[in-house]
Amino acid sequence: MGSRSVLRIGNASGFYGDRFSAVREMLTGGPLDVLTGDYLAELTMLILARDRLKDPSLGYARTFLRQMEECLGLALERGVRIVVNAGGLNPGRLADAIRDLAQRQGLSPAVAHVEGDDLLPRRAELGLPDGLLAANAYLGAFGIAECLAAGADLVVTGRVTDAALVVGPAIARFGWGPGDLDALAGAVVAGHVLECGAQATGGNYAFFREHDVTRPGFPIAELAPDGSSVITKHPGTGGAVTTGTVTAQLLYETGDARYLGPDVTARLDTVRLTREGPDRVRIHGVRGEAPPPTLKVGLNRLGGHRNEVVFVLTGLDIEAKAALVRQQLADALAPQDRPAELRWTLARTDHPDAATEESASALLRLTARDRDPAKVGRELGRAAVELGLAGYPGFHLTAPPGAGSPYGVFTTAYVDAKTVEHTAVLPDGRRIVVPPAPVTGPAEPPPHPDPALPAPPEAGPTVRAPLGRVLGARSGDKGGDANLGVWARDAAGWRWLAHTLTVDRLRELLPEAAELPITRQLLPHLRAVNFTITGLLGEGVAAQHRFDPQAKALGEWLRSRHLDIPEALL
Repeated sequence: MGSRSVLRIGNASGFYGDRFSAVREMLTGGPLDVLTGDYLAELTMLILARDRLKDPSLGYARTFLRQMEECLGLALERGVRIVVNAGGLNPGRLADAIRDLAQRQGLSPAVAHVEGDDLLPRRAELGLPDGLLAANAYLGAFGIAECLAAGADLVVTGRVTDAALVVGPAIARFGWGPGDLDALAGAVVAGHVLECGAQATGGNYAFFREHDVTRPGFPIAELAPDGSSVITKHPGTGGAVTTGTVTAQLLYETGDARYLGPDVTARLDTVRLTREGPDRVRIHGVRGEAPPPTLKVGLNRLGGHRNEVVFVLTGLDIEAKAALVRQQLADALAPQDRPAELRWTLARTDHPDAATEESASALLRLTARDRDPAKVGRELGRAAVELGLAGYPGFHLTAPPGAGSPYGVFTTAYVDAKTVEHTAVLPDGRRIVVPPAPVTGPAEPPPHPDPALPAPPEAGPTVRAPLGRVLGARSGDKGGDANLGVWARDAAGWRWLAHTLTVDRLRELLPEAAELPITRQLLPHLRAVNFTITGLLGEGVAAQHRFDPQAKALGEWLRSRHLDIPEALL
């Protein structure tokens, strides 16, 4: 990929369904060497698995193929190489579809793909459970690098780590080997910042009112040979790149400070950020350790069927109305018709003496789950509808009960990396097996003392105020667990955050998590704490366990909670 000292890698997709025009915007907005796109999330793999059940030739992100119909010629003309994980469960088929598309357009790109992540055909051999729709190992970056080194203009992968889309091109450009752990770790961190697209440029940002985020641009990483990088964006695009926006993305969906991956374990507690100018933040100082000997495997299966009925409660006596309908429905369902799980949630969206009927109303949500679709469909709907003229005053529903729908469950497993045949399929059809890391380290973090707490904040007058006045937060999901990163904007705020927001205090502020296991990780260089709340999301996003099934707004809920905050911080 040449010998220039800086490799400019852009991102044009953070999920399957992201801004369609971003590929063209990134290709025309300024110089790039490589354009990446992340199309795969835990829920996406389930969606693609169901596509593949209907048609074995599917299982990839079809949006990307439409983007290439519009922009493949432009990428070739500008010499920008494309690396995406849009292959999903069928990367070889997507690679073929791109070749067919190119031929119809009179183009001749060198197309390669990476495979070997699909472990479903070897389920029994590897000891994976029955009943799976998909089982995919998270591969590393060296297969992508092999494809690029062989001259590929476009590389399609299946399930690789999100950061691999950035690390692979850096390996190919700079010639890193498995032993270049610090450089690899630096590229992993840059990849993690880029992987969610506009989240690094002001999207979903806690202090969003400080910038024009009407239409944020997509991020770019300028990687150096030592693995350090500068995060930026094309000139004139919306949003902003600041130490705050980069910090927020670094905290997103991470847990322990040892960020495990197939190529390297990146030490997030060594990451340092420095503002280099407008919309330019340098990432440096990242240290790497040997990766674990195992690969993470994402497992998707159908968990059963679910349905939802939402009762509207208006005006007075909201709690009593909710109690009445719960009792009536319990009496109406015969034992043999009762779903295995019934969950009630009362959302007090009502206001006293309200000027509109809607603002005078609360929502009582009933969620039902069962292996038998009839129990969450016909029988549940019958019981709810029959209360229409015999229930609480003002009885009505937001919508008639439907038939219910299947829901998925995401879990993880780990397999020996040596049992997975990570394969790069080059543009000329040659197949190169990529060996696992030659040196590995422990999968579990070795005992080490927590980072030292900063000096405690000085005592002084306080004001009762929302945490969000002084703290930022970013939250998300990892299977059934929720990740919640919280950061301060200056040294004084960091001292207060580190001493105030303990696990016990978090339990008080977020009662939904009061009985769940919670771990806290200090990241002093980022002036941040990172929490993992185990089990908050049940069986994962596809199971729709709670109101916010991906914990996307968990951080904003926390920021809205009130504490006694030092006046000096405000």
